[in-house]
Amino acid sequence: MSTADQSDDFEQLHALITNTADIRGFLDGMTGFAAAMMTRSTGHRIECAVTLNRRKRRASIAGSSNEAVMLDEIEQHLGQGPCEDALRTGAPVLVADVATDPRWPQYRESLEAAGCRSVLGIPLTLGPDASAVLNFFAPASGLFTEDAIADAEVFAVVAGQALHLALRIAAADQLAENLRAAMESRTAIDLACGIIMAQNRCSHDQAFEILRRGSSTRNQKLHALAEEIVAGVSGAPVAAAHFED
Repeated sequence: MSTADQSDDFEQLHALITNTADIRGFLDGMTGFAAAMMTRSTGHRIECAVTLNRRKRRASIAGSSNEAVMLDEIEQHLGQGPCEDALRTGAPVLVADVATDPRWPQYRESLEAAGCRSVLGIPLTLGPDASAVLNFFAPASGLFTEDAIADAEVFAVVAGQALHLALRIAAADQLAENLRAAMESRTAIDLACGIIMAQNRCSHDQAFEILRRGSSTRNQKLHALAEEIVAGVSGAPVAAAHFED
């Protein structure tokens, strides 16, 4: 891979971060770039899929084609294959010839049925909270030469950096959304307590206890009951608290 190609990959992957709405969109774009890179490197049409694992989340799978996604999904279902081994070992895994490689017989049947004759799994470095592997699928054996594998590893370094950044941004966005929701909920509860204090001539603590008991008795979330009380008095929904991004 030339320095110019590396620079192009870097720019394209980092542009994806700002041009896609979520992690799935980023993964779709990344696998498209990866497939194009390996197609240039091998001189044959290569498809690519990615499997992303994150804590407390189901695995995310995306690909440059429906067939690539299908093959990754089958591998995940079987729990065996080059992607699984690359995830476990943190090292590239090559199936030079699907017809003669003795590993993962069930998965090899699916590969052969899909017309795939060679597979290359390349892990991405993402840190302790996530892991991912690029799976490249070739229509003929012997296409993943030492040079092609080296190109894939160089691309994986840049892709891993970009995906790591995209995941951090997504986590920050989720935290901001959670804070917004918490502040809106708190605003409704404070207003409802004020209404209860006025109606019952009681303290804030006593008003909150009345609200809590009402929530428990009605089997209704505290903030939902608070919003209902405020809307009943004002005739309008609770205005969101101001929150700076």
